[in-house]
Amino acid sequence: MRLLAVLLMVLLISSCALPSYEVQKAPMRRDKAVVFDIDGTLTPTPMAIFTAREDAAEAVRAYADDGYKIIYLSARVRQLQSGIPGWLEAHHFPEGSIHVPQNPEDSSDPAAFKKRILDTYKARGWRLVAGFGDSSTDFQAYRDAGLQKNRIFALKHEGETSCQPGTWARCLNSWSEYLKEVYPGTGVRKSRWHGE
Repeated sequence: MRLLAVLLMVLLISSCALPSYEVQKAPMRRDKAVVFDIDGTLTPTPMAIFTAREDAAEAVRAYADDGYKIIYLSARVRQLQSGIPGWLEAHHFPEGSIHVPQNPEDSSDPAAFKKRILDTYKARGWRLVAGFGDSSTDFQAYRDAGLQKNRIFALKHEGETSCQPGTWARCLNSWSEYLKEVYPGTGVRKSRWHGE
């Protein structure tokens, strides 16, 4: 009976993980990509995985509408990964590639996992234009993958007074703040944020 319970648990846990997504080669003229962490970046805090930050989907969509490849890069535990695609769709985030840890090694070192994924994109011809995250491991991965400090943006957790430490250009209070500066009606300041 105990063996049956263990087998059922293994089946349940293994069905909760997302499959590994292949990194496609960049097209010749549309080779720019933007990376977004999910938990704590697109959600108000790392633990609020069922709630989207206000205006987060609109900010990501602004990049997608401008022709950028969207990369969702999360270190979420395997047992909670399967809900990511449905959550993104339900909260009106644009389509993008989703990458999550596939093994214990990835989970034990989120910065190395994220850098490896970003290095794969670069090797396939993609140019990383900007990275958005909420944790020191996000900022480290983005920096180690070659993003310059002026292209790394931190999101402050809801209820916190500051962003996590690390290499970033700016600590954003909210996505609403970001949208007001990037798209204030004319888009004049857009290039400053897009790193072009």
